[in-house]
Amino acid sequence: MSAVLVVRGAADAGAIRRALPGVLVHDLVDLNSPLPSDTAVVVLRSGVRLGERELDALPRLRHVVRTGSGIDHIDVSALQRRGITLHRNAEAGAGAVGEWVLAAALALARRIPLGQHALLLGQHEKHACMGAALGTLAAGIWGAGPVGLAAEWALAPYVDRTAFATWPSNPPGLRELSQTALMEQSQVHVIVLPLRPTTEHLIGEDFLARVSPQSPLLICAGRLETLDVAACLRALADGRLSGLALDPVEREHLPLLTGSETPLNLLASPHIGAQRTDVRSALDRWAIALLKEITADDKILIEGGHR
Repeated sequence: MSAVLVVRGAADAGAIRRALPGVLVHDLVDLNSPLPSDTAVVVLRSGVRLGERELDALPRLRHVVRTGSGIDHIDVSALQRRGITLHRNAEAGAGAVGEWVLAAALALARRIPLGQHALLLGQHEKHACMGAALGTLAAGIWGAGPVGLAAEWALAPYVDRTAFATWPSNPPGLRELSQTALMEQSQVHVIVLPLRPTTEHLIGEDFLARVSPQSPLLICAGRLETLDVAACLRALADGRLSGLALDPVEREHLPLLTGSETPLNLLASPHIGAQRTDVRSALDRWAIALLKEITADDKILIEGGHR
């Protein structure tokens, strides 16, 4: 009998068991422990690596269900070579991430994280928390996928203006500026790029030098590896950035963010952009409907589905 493996946090394993009583459902914290060899479907979240090592341990795997957007942690080429079908839902959480971007922009503009960080260090730094009106700031969006579009939609009513960085894959009809113009004209930069070889550490020393005259707010809601985080923290400390917000922080990133004894206008969260109850419910419903389809009979599982 083929089984479904749910990585904890990716979907409600109990709900899947109730909805698919004839399907064996495994529930594991991650993919680092011994993996059930009968697994035909893996349901996973961000921060869980699925590469050749894991695939070798899952000889019957035919479907990967990604309850979210980013797939840089999945070896897509390896899936293709093995005839494994990848399913994902990139839209369900986009609005929630856009909401987080708006919250981050407002918090940084008012320098709320700086004031809180100072208080936790036993310092009262009211004079350092003179903020800016969000409505006076221009926002540049780097990335026009579902999350980038949602971030622009959330910010547009509250900032002076928005524009997207010109990119070959941008959908038509967007207000775009060249990357140079966006760096020169924006006081808020929102980074929602997928992680690829061309985007890894794209936001590094060169970018920071070019935006430093604006001393902008920098918000990352995509993948942390698109930033040179150490360089961004240095720029925040020396004033080249006036605020930094990082949502996609996984456990392995913690050493990058600990130890500062100087108050910083830094907001960091443990990848909670899409962590909203309505999003979780929508993704669970989507995953269950999809699993019902691809586990309708064992023949479909063995042959790899029909999507």
